[in-house]
Amino acid sequence: MSGIPLRDLSPHERYKLLCGVVVPRPIALVTTLDANGAVNAAPFSFFNVFSEDPPLIVLGLQHKPDRTPKDTTRNIHRDGEFVVHMVDEALASAMNDCAVDFPSGESEVVATGLATVPSVDVRVPRLTAAPFALECRRSVALSFAPGRELLVGEVLRIHARPGLVDTNNMYVDFAAYRPIGRLFGNLYSYQREPFAMDRESYSQWSARLRAGDGTGKPSGNGKPSGNGKPSGDS
Repeated sequence: MSGIPLRDLSPHERYKLLCGVVVPRPIALVTTLDANGAVNAAPFSFFNVFSEDPPLIVLGLQHKPDRTPKDTTRNIHRDGEFVVHMVDEALASAMNDCAVDFPSGESEVVATGLATVPSVDVRVPRLTAAPFALECRRSVALSFAPGRELLVGEVLRIHARPGLVDTNNMYVDFAAYRPIGRLFGNLYSYQREPFAMDRESYSQWSARLRAGDGTGKPSGNGKPSGNGKPSGDS
């Protein structure tokens, strides 16, 4: 098999393939303010953390089929401020409701009954129901096509639901967090059964192979250890 050349696929076919392959993806429920001060909320799964120094996230923005910016894109272009909310099991249904194609100018937050509280470093309010809220400021936006932009945002402040973060060591209680992931189509995933693989030094890896254990099976006790970096992240 020589692979699937994406240049031969339609944009819709590429979307289906990429979204089916790159899974699960974290979900960002993004709030912004429109020109009249109404709170807009929209979910994005083309999203991830990018850097810790400086603290950056990346967000894939898209336009409408007629190439006009969607509300979130237009609001960030104008104000440069937004709040990213992580989505847990309890927030999943409301997040999905925020994906409804509401008329421009109609607040998804009002329509769904989501409560908000003021943020600290940005004017955009945050959702009280979210397990985590990241106050963000636009760092740079890059356009790659008439309808696609890559937004890099600086995280100014993180709000956490009580009990989710041990601030002495910045440990997140994953069992209490219960995030969901985006798959493809209308499919989502629970993240309830994590497993641990300890990151070894080269000498530890070599010693294990010399001892005859070259299986590559997960090891560890299911709890994070070391510096928290995944294998291969040097």
